[in-house]
Amino acid sequence: MSDSISITFWGVRGSYPAPGQTTVGVGGNTACVQVRVPDHLIVLDAGTGIIALGRALVEQQRTNQNPITATLLFTHTHHDHTQGFPFFNPLYYSSTTLYVFGPRTLHQDLEKVLASAMLPPVFPITFDQLPCVRVMRNLNEGEVIVLDHARREPRVVGDSNAARQGGAESVRIFAQRSYAHPQGVFIYRIEYAGKSVVYATDTEGYARGDQRLIRFARGATLLIHDAQYTETEYADPASPKQGWGHSTWQMAVGVAQAAQAQRLVLFHHDPEHTDAMLEQLERDAQAVFPNTLLAREGMTIDL
Repeated sequence: MSDSISITFWGVRGSYPAPGQTTVGVGGNTACVQVRVPDHLIVLDAGTGIIALGRALVEQQRTNQNPITATLLFTHTHHDHTQGFPFFNPLYYSSTTLYVFGPRTLHQDLEKVLASAMLPPVFPITFDQLPCVRVMRNLNEGEVIVLDHARREPRVVGDSNAARQGGAESVRIFAQRSYAHPQGVFIYRIEYAGKSVVYATDTEGYARGDQRLIRFARGATLLIHDAQYTETEYADPASPKQGWGHSTWQMAVGVAQAAQAQRLVLFHHDPEHTDAMLEQLERDAQAVFPNTLLAREGMTIDL
């Protein structure tokens, strides 16, 4: 059995989609990241990037005849992280099974929030009309999702230490609630075969670094971190972005350095940032933390 983790970026923007000639290189779809480990497909967020992922999964199903089974993790339910969900093609196949996890938002269950985006008159098909099998659960901080080898259904363990005592072939997904974004957000850490991926989107830095996030990301093989704003935009006296729940690349690099992460991917790009601007930002970040990459649609990283 392979011990690799494969990460593919299907949507890398924040706030709203940004298609066009000046964004074609980096991509214009909103947040969606695929993580493949042996026997399991994990999808992080359902921005508009999940639409192309859904098409690819359906095409694979037609080729290999295997039903689609995936674990879908929501960081939060702001529009740019959910707007692709109703257009995710596997939802419309009865052979599909989705295990969906995410936080409550303003005391509303995850299922209720997703269903509300598909109510008439704004969408022609209601949530309860979807033919796929959906197993949905609100996740609490401290609970761990465990994906076992050759077992389709995830199990939730209430104790982090107990989760780490399972078999070496299991995948473990840890969740930490961050309040460095309006209404809060979950940060996920996926561990498998001695490797780890931390997905920290929609988070804002603190003076001397976000210490809880630094501890959570300690030693990560790959850290995916929000880097929506430049320092000029973040502290612009006329229109400051402080308190909006997003970071600069300097904040992302600071977390990567303090957490001793091996690699950093800058994520959740501002929709107004062009390819040229983002590529310069990448070079600036690499000058400080060489193992930095800009998240680009279609990019795959194998660990």
